[in-house]
Formats: sequence, C-alpha cells, structure tokens
Amino acid sequence: MDYYEIQLTLSANTEVHRDVLAALLADIGFESFVESGQGLTAYIPENLYSEENLCAVLTDLPLPDLSVRYQVVYVKSKDWNEEWEKHFFQPIIIDNQVVIHSSFHKDLPFLKYDIVIDPKMAFGTGHHATTSMMVSYLLETEPKGKSALDMGCGTAVLAILAAMKGAQPVKAIDNDEWAYQNALENVRLNKTPDIQVELGDANLLGKETYDFIFANINRNILLTDIPVYAKCMHPGSSLFMSGFFKEDATVIIETGKKYGLELVSEKENGQWKAVELKYSV
Repeated sequence: MDYYEIQLTLSANTEVHRDVLAALLADIGFESFVESGQGLTAYIPENLYSEENLCAVLTDLPLPDLSVRYQVVYVKSKDWNEEWEKHFFQPIIIDNQVVIHSSFHKDLPFLKYDIVIDPKMAFGTGHHATTSMMVSYLLETEPKGKSALDMGCGTAVLAILAAMKGAQPVKAIDNDEWAYQNALENVRLNKTPDIQVELGDANLLGKETYDFIFANINRNILLTDIPVYAKCMHPGSSLFMSGFFKEDATVIIETGKKYGLELVSEKENGQWKAVELKYSV
C-alpha cells in the first residue's frame, strides 16, 4: 500500500501539542506518527488522504497558541521496519514487567514479558501514552483461562500480552490491511499462534462473549461501538478503553452506563485517559 507522508512543522513543538494534533489527524484516517525536530510526521494511506480534510483540521485547531505548516510527500510501499529503525524506535519498559522492542534491538533487560513488535504502519508499539496505559491495565488483570478481545489491535501488542498471560481464546481485530498483516507477523514472532487475527471492525462481532475487551481506538469510534461491545459481554466482563482525551472521559463513561457498564477505575497520562468499565446487568 502506498502512503502520503505529511511533514508538519509546529509553532509550539511540545508533547501536548503533538498529542492533540495526532489525535485530530487520527480521526481523519492518519495511522502512524513519528516525532521530528520540527514537530510531527504523519502517515495516511493514499486512498484515505484528503487535503480538504487536512486543511480543515489545521484551520480549526483547539490550541490557540499552535499554528502548523505542512509539506506532502507521496511514499511508495517500502520496508517500514527500516523506517522505524531510522527514526529511533527504542525499546520501552512498562511497569517494570514488560519490555516491548523490535527484532533489531539488542542488550535488552530480562523482564517477565518480552514482546517483539516489528511495526509497519500500525499504531501501538507501546510508546504512546494510550497504549502504555492499556498495557498497564492488562498487567493488572488475571486473564488466564479467560477470553480476551483486542479491538483496533494495531500491532496486536495487547492480544499478544493477553495470550502470554494465559488468556484463551484471544481475538485481535483491525480494519486496516497493514495493521492486520503486521498483527499476523507479530503473533508469529512472539510464538502466540492461537491468537485469531481478523480484518474488519465491530461489525465482525457476533453472539460470542468475552471476559476482557480492550479497545484503544478513538473517541468517535468508541462511542459508536460501545453498544456492540456491551452485547459481547456478560455480568462481570470488563471493558478497557483508551485513545481519547481527558475531557472526553465523561461522555465515554456516561455512554457506557446506558448499556450496563459501570466505571471501575481510570488512568491518566498527560492529556490522555483510559478507563475500565464492568458489565453489571
């Protein structure tokens, strides 16, 4: 698949500004982001790119101190692992229990869970605050012998960790072809072949139920899909969600309540939020 690379120069190049911009761009189809000295480089599949949508986002930014200039580069399909290595994708340690790294990394710490992620254009290496919060939530669960669903799986890092912790069965779903292929590759690299990886969205969910559902997507998709997730839960099932800003937590939680999902806990990292809801009907 060919991509457009958008090189964004930010007038205020801070983590908060980059995170807000990345979230807004994700809502219009951008899939991956790399920090740069000037701001952010964002990638979007050729068939999803709209300069009109991009300009609309940049014109209506919610941060008054931020202005953005951009340059568009057409990128033919390439070895994205090489690109990530070039952009200094470094191993990440979460809660001193998990190390997430690529196959090219050496001299890694010995921790309880060692996850190999060779990212292509898929989101979810663990570096973003939303992914690390979801990993922390998963580390706090006891999924052995229980079913788990990773919605919007990206690299499938959550599904892989769930399988390593003994969850069975485990399903991972993403609607992006590159993410789907990357998830399959990472499942193989981590020797977790029992994970069922599917290409699609919440429409794939049927009458099956899960003990744990992890959905790290974005506010709009979560709000649309919460009713579907609730139908796939039983009393005692847990739904973990992230991918939204702190100010969006209230509407996420209130929507969950309409479908029998009660707030159990919240996590916060910078501008981002994660929540745990339990099905109580």
